[in-house]
Amino acid sequence: MTPAGHTALDTELKALKSVERPSVIRAIAEAREHGDLSENAEYHAARERQSFVEGRIKELEAILSRADVIDPSKLSGAVKFGATVTVIDEDTDEEKTYQIVGEAEADIERGLLNIRSPLARALIGKDEGDTAEVRTPGGDKSYEISRVVYV
Repeated sequence: MTPAGHTALDTELKALKSVERPSVIRAIAEAREHGDLSENAEYHAARERQSFVEGRIKELEAILSRADVIDPSKLSGAVKFGATVTVIDEDTDEEKTYQIVGEAEADIERGLLNIRSPLARALIGKDEGDTAEVRTPGGDKSYEISRVVYV
């Protein structure tokens, strides 16, 4: 996991524990005051929210406890975890930039590519100027690696 990914998950965990959890507890207490719990929609919604929050807290604690934080700025060379890679689609000449990150911090919309994705696996070990062949549901794609940096 990158330091930025670790920080983001840690921030989310702290917010869940310090803001969301107390808020849900208050909502449950308020809903209980309304009487009959069997037909109390507010109570059931608050309990459902509590279940989600507690589940996410457990998930984040597990991820963070197992995480190895790797600082990409201390790396160099061929594409590996943490690399920011600019690729050019050889069919469309479209240029895209991705950072290869851990599964928990991946977000393709923000250019954070899961290390287990087919594209990331195809890029690993390659250098600038190399071509990566990727099998996608829409057919095989070829990408030329135009730039590899570690920041």
